[in-house]
This record gives sequence, C-alpha cells and structure tokens, in this order.
Amino acid sequence: MKIGIFALQGAFLEHRIALEKLGAETVEIRRRTHFSDGLDGIVLPGGESTVQGKLLREEGLFDPVRAAIAGGLPVFGTCAGLILLADRLSNDRNVYFGTLPVTVKRNAYGRQLGSFRTDLTVKGIGNYPAVFIRAPYIEEVGQGAEALAEVAGKAVAVRKDSQLATAFHPELTDDLRIHAYFLDMVRDA
Repeated sequence: MKIGIFALQGAFLEHRIALEKLGAETVEIRRRTHFSDGLDGIVLPGGESTVQGKLLREEGLFDPVRAAIAGGLPVFGTCAGLILLADRLSNDRNVYFGTLPVTVKRNAYGRQLGSFRTDLTVKGIGNYPAVFIRAPYIEEVGQGAEALAEVAGKAVAVRKDSQLATAFHPELTDDLRIHAYFLDMVRDA
C-alpha cells in the first residue's frame, strides 16, 4: 500500500513515521511530479491551511488533487487538512478542495496558547489521546458525513466515504489506531 503525504508545510514527517510503522510505503509529495496515479491514499497534514492552499496552487497540485479526492482516492486530513477538505469555513471566505460536507471554524480554540491535550472517544476506535494545536472544530456535519468524535459538543473528527478528517493531530501521539483506521479505509476502497 502506497500513501502520499503532502510535504509542502506542516507535520508531515510524523505522519510518515506512523504509517511506515504500520507497514505502509510512503512518498512525500512536494511537486506535481511526485503526485502519481500509483497512490492508494493521501494525507493532508496539519500546518497552516492558507499557506498549504497557496503552495498546492503554485506547484500545480491543486486541481489534480481535488479531482483525485472527488474521484474517491482515500484522503486523511488533520487540522489544516480538515480545513482544506471542508466545503465551508464559517470564519474565512476561502474554500479549498471543498470535497467534505462540513462547516469548519478555523482556530476555534484560539491561538497557540489555546492548544491542549484531552482524551476523547472516537467511534470505532475508543478512548484516544488527542492533541489540539490552534485547532479548528466542525460546526456542522453535512449530509452523508458522520461525526466520529466530539469535544464539548463540537465535532472534531469526521468521515464521509473515503475521506477522514480530524481537528487534532494523531501523528503527535504514540497511538497509531487512527492511522490504522485510515489504512483500513484505503484497503476497503
């Protein structure tokens, strides 16, 4: 199984380590030539969504990636990756890929000082140690999408078909279960 990890900006190395521990082959995607038809799934890591959106466009990746996701290529987005996938941002006029029917609030928990760790229950996984860094949350889960976890009544993990997204950073823990969940999604696709 070959997973492409976008390495334009953000916490991509940690995703690579987690996926390789689970036996996946990984490739870092920095340029259009790195994005190939041979990928079984992709990861959109945390970081800064505005910068990532700009770099995706500058590198000629934006349209092919959006088309691949819309065509069913499994994708896992964390934090900024959730923002890139969302079809609506409540506090930002930008929409990036717009393939996931959710309304997301950027920096919902505040700035860097508002970062935190908490244990939450993830549907299909159980208790999970979640790390939130300048995190968004999901204000509204749209048709066909399913909330998988909540914090204080706000969705922080969601799945729709072959798209998985979290407001938190599973790559920053030693718990590999969410990455394993994603790899199971890839196998099922």
